[in-house]
Parts: sequence; C-alpha cells; structure tokens
Amino acid sequence: MITATDIDFSFKSGRQILHKVSASVSSGSFMAILGNNGVGKSTFMFCLNRILRPTGGKVVLTTGKASRDVADLSRMDLARNIAFVAQHSHAGRLTVFDAVLLGRRPHINFSPSEKDYQLVEKAIARIGIKDLALRYVDELSGGEFQKVILARALAQDANILLLDEPTNNLDPHNQHEVMRAVREVVDEDQIAAVAVMHDLNLAARFCDSFVFLKEGSVYAHGGIETVTPENLQAVYGITADVIEHKNRTVVVTL
Repeated sequence: MITATDIDFSFKSGRQILHKVSASVSSGSFMAILGNNGVGKSTFMFCLNRILRPTGGKVVLTTGKASRDVADLSRMDLARNIAFVAQHSHAGRLTVFDAVLLGRRPHINFSPSEKDYQLVEKAIARIGIKDLALRYVDELSGGEFQKVILARALAQDANILLLDEPTNNLDPHNQHEVMRAVREVVDEDQIAAVAVMHDLNLAARFCDSFVFLKEGSVYAHGGIETVTPENLQAVYGITADVIEHKNRTVVVTL
C-alpha cells in the first residue's frame, strides 16, 4: 500500500505544481491518475517514488504491518519496493532477457542467482514475449519494447508498480495487452499499481480507483462512481455520456 498525504510540489522558481494532493492505493488495486496535460499527473508520480522530493506532505509505504516514509528509504530499499515504468526508457544493445534481468539489480549481490533467472523467465512469460527473449531490444517495435520495460519492472518483484503513461504511442491491440498484463499481476500477486493515463476508457476498463487532478489539486478520488459526466466536464471541459455496455463503463464524448 502506498499513501500520499497533502503533497505539495513547487519548482525553485516558486511555481507551484501540486497543492495538498492526497491519494492512497492498497494491495490488489490499480489506480489511474487522470487530468489534462500540465496539471501535475507525472509530477505526482515522481513524488511517489522520490524522483522528485515534495515540498510539503509525505508519502508512506506500507508492507505488512510496517509503515515507512519514502523519504527515509535508501535507494536500494526504494528499488526493492517500488518499480517504475517511465514514459520514455532506453536499454541499449541488450537482448530482451538481459534487459529484463536488469530489473533484478536491487536484489543481486555479486551475480544473478537461480531465483533471479526464474523471476526473469516468469516476467517474460507473463507479458507474452518468450519468443523475443534472445532478440536485441533495439530491433523491437515500440509495442514490443514497452512490453520489455514492463517485464523488467515485474522482475523487480516490488510491492508497488508505478507507470507513467504506459500505453503512450501504442496501437489499440498493444494498449490492451499492456493494461491487461498489469491488471493480471495486480490481481494475482496482490501488488498495488498506479498509472498516469489519458485514455478514459482504458482506465475505466482496467482500473478500480481514480484520481482526477485539476490545476494541481485533487478534484475527485474514488471508484468507478467518480467517472461521471459532471466530473469529466469539470476536469477536462468536455461533454460526455457515461454508459454501461456489456457490464463495462464506457465514456462517449459528444
């Protein structure tokens, strides 16, 4: 479980990006961070994993009965507990297997163990890229590469998975495959996942909690009941219907 309480963030110039942002996601849940460009979605994500240090508030990581302030964790402890899939990643001239093995770095002392190799193989199988294992990552398509980066994060075997626009620049097929893989891992391993999203229907299809940001503050936070025409109008400035189709919530812009 990861809990952010009253997060503020300002640049040194004094420009404030986040104001009193609070949100929490528990084990077995997948939370979407939603809102227009420039409202602080990625900034909030970076505060969760300490890429950026909040200027106010705190982020607390809870595993079992122990709760720890993220600000107090060593870099190694942070990497063991929080896996991050960035919007833009690079892996160099590596095979897919070796690129995914990099996810085990926080757990490796001198050389990879049998457990490390097993977790890499498991992550590759889960994402459905076994046939790519010996390919070089710089020869892959954008969709294939995004799956490799996700597999690397899964190999990290962390309690929290953070994803910054994980479906960006992917075709619809790969968008659904990536989101479905995350949902399956959340359900099967009972980890907590948080994703910055733009596609409202993908978020409604795969996520179970939602944080709507507007002008750097939380406008709404909750379950699927927060995905309403009124909230979409207030946050995005769009007119939309929210309907049920085949037992799924669908957003139809008008």
